[in-house]
Amino acid sequence: MSSSRPTDVAWRHPARWRSPAGWPLRTRIVAIIMLLLTVLGLAVGTTSYLFLRDTLYTQVDAKLDDTGRPPGGPFGGIDVDRPFRGAEPGSITLYYTSVANVEGGQVNAYTNAEGYPDTRYQPLTDSAEAHLLAVPADESKSTLSLDGYGSFRVTAEPLGNGIVRVSALSLQNTNSTLLQVALVTGGAVLIALGIAGWAGALIVRRTLAPLDRVAATATKVSELRLDRGEVRLAQRVPEPDTDPRTEVGQVGAALNQMLDHVGNALEARHASEMQVRQFVADASHELRTPLAAIRGYAELSRRSRAPVTDEIAHVLSRVESEAKRMTGLVEDLLLLARLDAGRPLAHDPVDLSMLVVDTVSDAHATGPGHVWQLDLPDEPVTVTGDGARLHQVLANLLANARTHTPEGTTVTVSVSSTPDSAVLRVADAGPGIPDDLQPNIFERFTRGDNSRSRAAGSTGLGLSIVHAVVTAHGGTVSLQSSPGRTVFTVVLPLGPAVPSAEHFAQSARPVN
Repeated sequence: MSSSRPTDVAWRHPARWRSPAGWPLRTRIVAIIMLLLTVLGLAVGTTSYLFLRDTLYTQVDAKLDDTGRPPGGPFGGIDVDRPFRGAEPGSITLYYTSVANVEGGQVNAYTNAEGYPDTRYQPLTDSAEAHLLAVPADESKSTLSLDGYGSFRVTAEPLGNGIVRVSALSLQNTNSTLLQVALVTGGAVLIALGIAGWAGALIVRRTLAPLDRVAATATKVSELRLDRGEVRLAQRVPEPDTDPRTEVGQVGAALNQMLDHVGNALEARHASEMQVRQFVADASHELRTPLAAIRGYAELSRRSRAPVTDEIAHVLSRVESEAKRMTGLVEDLLLLARLDAGRPLAHDPVDLSMLVVDTVSDAHATGPGHVWQLDLPDEPVTVTGDGARLHQVLANLLANARTHTPEGTTVTVSVSSTPDSAVLRVADAGPGIPDDLQPNIFERFTRGDNSRSRAAGSTGLGLSIVHAVVTAHGGTVSLQSSPGRTVFTVVLPLGPAVPSAEHFAQSARPVN
């Protein structure tokens, strides 16, 4: 197993306001409602605007049709010198037979000599006059924009004898009315959208509140450690949020049912683990006596004064050797079982610097073919824990380096400290650990392959014991390995941070 907890992968959320796919559900619902209301408001407002515009333009066209044609004047009895009575000020009337013979202009209101209101023609600019003379004389109505005068509704009609009259009514009042209606309608739509958005967000938030509670329950469950120890899933979706008549209630009920199944499975798994741990502990304990007896009888037979053949002596030597090996395996299994069961450890001050000196001295005596180096601080580094178990941790790491590296390899043991922890490192310049083996290096019965030469066999429990003891002390152990350098790093708390048996039982790894 790995030496530390799985690293939490940092989720990379999509840009929230760049893509609707990353928006929360309530935001999307409110956005859809706002979009539908906006489309509806635009459709209603546009329809109303177009209908009003058509109505007003129809009224202007009717006024153009009702324009009077009083008799008299030089052009077949028509007076072209002054507007006819009732002509609308600001309107335009032109009479022409050719481009060179044009009369009329824009109707202008004034007060005559008798003090009465009257009208008269005001000449047009050449550009405006040219635009009006270009209107087809087919009595059709069209809208024309004249520079300096504004927009007009224009029609041209033949009067006979080659005379054509062009009539134009200003659209200033009409366009002003349409603009006011558009502004009022747009303002009303915006106000309505604001109110609808606020009310929609409030309604959606209250409607989705049960879903938030379901998500909160799922989040609490996701934060539990479910991979080891005894786990009690007390979290459940509240009863009001499990009504099967609603969609959210169906989700809540399904989540509760799933949690019930998961809780039952975890209880069954924990019971199975406890049975396996108890079996390992009982079997290891019971095997100690017969193994000790086997070793005793083998040693006794070698000391017998009766002559023994070389073959029998070799067999007895092998029996004693394998009995010692099995005794070590049983002791390791028993230690792991006790740690899994949460047996309390000693809480004594341990000088790591002195511990390293003693252990490296032992390793030098056992493996004189390796180069052993120390890197210790000037001041001793002291932790609180079980000195015998911490000695076993370091001894196992050094034995691992000695066993899986060729003679002549340099092994460096260093001790350092931080404000909160002590750091112990065992580095070797050996061939390294294969990449596919590193994730499982701390699992039980994990052995290296031929890429790391071995002078002697191993049980595959040494690094498992290292992990279990370090974890029992509230610390962590990690591995970094590449060809030419392998480093095991043990981090231990400086203070009395050895967890209780109950705490460790929750985090103990299952026996494989």
